[in-house]
Amino acid sequence: MTNPPGIDVAALLAGATGLGLLALLAVLFVASLRENEPLAASRILLAILVLPVPYFVVGLASFPGRDLAAWGLLALTAAGAAVLLVPTGRPRPPDNEIPNARIDERDTMFSREELAPGSPAFADYYRRNPEKQAADDRFRAEPGLLAEGAALFDPVLFPAADASFATVEKLRPFVDGPVAKKRVNLDPERVTAFLSGWAKKLGALSVGVTELREHHLYSVVGRGADYGKPVTLRHRYAIAFTVEMDRTMIAQAPFAPTVMESAERYLACGAIAVQMAEWIRRLGYPARAHIDGNYRVVCPLVARDAGLGEIGRMGLLMTPQVGPRVRIAVVTTDLPLVPSPRRADPTMFDFCLRCKKCAEACPSRAIPLEDPGVIDGVRRWRIDSEACFTFWNKIGTDCARCVSVCPYAHPTNPVHDAVRWGIRNSAVFRALAVHLDDALYGRAPAPRTPRGWLAEGIQAGKAEPPVRP
Repeated sequence: MTNPPGIDVAALLAGATGLGLLALLAVLFVASLRENEPLAASRILLAILVLPVPYFVVGLASFPGRDLAAWGLLALTAAGAAVLLVPTGRPRPPDNEIPNARIDERDTMFSREELAPGSPAFADYYRRNPEKQAADDRFRAEPGLLAEGAALFDPVLFPAADASFATVEKLRPFVDGPVAKKRVNLDPERVTAFLSGWAKKLGALSVGVTELREHHLYSVVGRGADYGKPVTLRHRYAIAFTVEMDRTMIAQAPFAPTVMESAERYLACGAIAVQMAEWIRRLGYPARAHIDGNYRVVCPLVARDAGLGEIGRMGLLMTPQVGPRVRIAVVTTDLPLVPSPRRADPTMFDFCLRCKKCAEACPSRAIPLEDPGVIDGVRRWRIDSEACFTFWNKIGTDCARCVSVCPYAHPTNPVHDAVRWGIRNSAVFRALAVHLDDALYGRAPAPRTPRGWLAEGIQAGKAEPPVRP
């Protein structure tokens, strides 16, 4: 079969492919501008000027062997697309995801921070854990979170974050309460669907349900009036949900806007969880909200088992939508519900094995560069929580540098969603995605500069000090 006179199919296809590539790069360029990513935009602009050229040359120019060159270029393009897009290299799911020991909340840095020197709890903790006192003395020697003497102190933004945390604290008395005497008979499938939709309407990004299991629970309470008491929660189900943190705010990590955003999302989580638990109790079923400073469960483990993501290198929940750029809350209850399917995603773990971007960007070097080890029977990473928390107390914010540089934490839009799909789909794509992210955004992207109302707040704090009465 011959081509019609005057029509070179290979050249026509090459030119059309060049136009398609140009259109794709233009979309990426516009998306980068909208995301306020000038480095990525400039590098995509360079790609626009270079990558489509070979396709236009073989499509428009006349030279000996053009037909062969066109077919060769098309074959290479097709092979490259196939390598990236055809499902390959699906890693094997982990052999075990259930730790063989529960976490004592008293060992968390947040609990240790609340220990008052000279108190019986202080003396008891370091009597049982003398090896931890030297490290804890180091973080206590620093100014502290949201403290005036901290390295990144901001007189306007720090109080804004503190106001959010203080409001969360005001919610804590309402995490539990009396249950209505009359119980409403409910269809588990329908009420689960309603609950999920309602939580998203209230501001949740994702919602899942799991049966409450032993490894979800802390072994001992580490904060509040019940400090030191065993955790004996007997609810049947746990509802986990995530709330997205704003990308623009987190991109300014480790500066003050990131702790503002963190505090605001903890407050959003708390408001949703308290409201949800109150609703369930009004239906005649016990329910408890687990919010910042008042947990009885390990939220990332509950969220993972509820199908909301995986635990990554930085020790945080990695969601398929926005990676670690979320906060989590949980409601436990006996309300009859339908558990969400737990679909383990080993590709995310595999991506963390390859990436290491969070570990390299971590100012305190708290995130390990090494491969994971077996901890409490589970293959996972363990961060140096003492180093991380000491840095927080030095700068006054909760840092979030690891979250800000994570390739999974880019905004949700068709471009980044396609990249996340490719990461889940292809081992080759996973390997190239890290290098592509580095090429566009840098291996260690600089913190974004505050703009608009944030900049106004920072400048407001630089006014002349008021005269004290």
